[in-house]
Amino acid sequence: MGITVGFDLDMTLIDARPGMAAAMNALGVESGLPLDGEAFAANLGPPLDDILRGFEAPEERIPGLVDRFRAMYPEVVVPSTVALPGAVESLRAVHAAGGRTLVVTGKYGPNAQLHVDALGLEVDEVVGELWSTQKAEALLAHDARVYVGDHAGDIRGALAAGAIAVGVTTGPCDRTLLLSEGAEVVFESLTEFPDWFEKTFATVG
Repeated sequence: MGITVGFDLDMTLIDARPGMAAAMNALGVESGLPLDGEAFAANLGPPLDDILRGFEAPEERIPGLVDRFRAMYPEVVVPSTVALPGAVESLRAVHAAGGRTLVVTGKYGPNAQLHVDALGLEVDEVVGELWSTQKAEALLAHDARVYVGDHAGDIRGALAAGAIAVGVTTGPCDRTLLLSEGAEVVFESLTEFPDWFEKTFATVG
């Protein structure tokens, strides 16, 4: 039996930036707050409530803003989202080796699942609303041996779970930063993952 490999979602498996920017800008107009969709989309990863605090949204309004963003998400974000190069092939490579695939994301779980379903991604389990070292909870629970992500927080989560940390530079963090956080290997995109995975775990059965 193969191993379980975990993947981050935004900017690791999928590119949701156009929809995320549009949703945040729409929320800003609706709420009368100075929310910057483009800045948000360029730095995907941290939890939505932390992002809203960064935009100086009043603390008492944050729960309602989060709920509203999540409500508009299926119609605004999901339809415009695409799979990143190599995503489908990377998931397929894990399954071809008899393994399981796991998405662990800071995104709201039901909306993360909508992306997986809409794009037909071969994911066995989706766990949402975990960020940085919190991701270790799900990685340990599913005995994930590898975790792949685009953000420094993803690398921290992998290491906290004792998993091999694999970075991709498709998100906001460059190779130098991901390596400095402890990534064992960093790829320009997931197109490089299947070959690495096959060579690294060829003897795992």
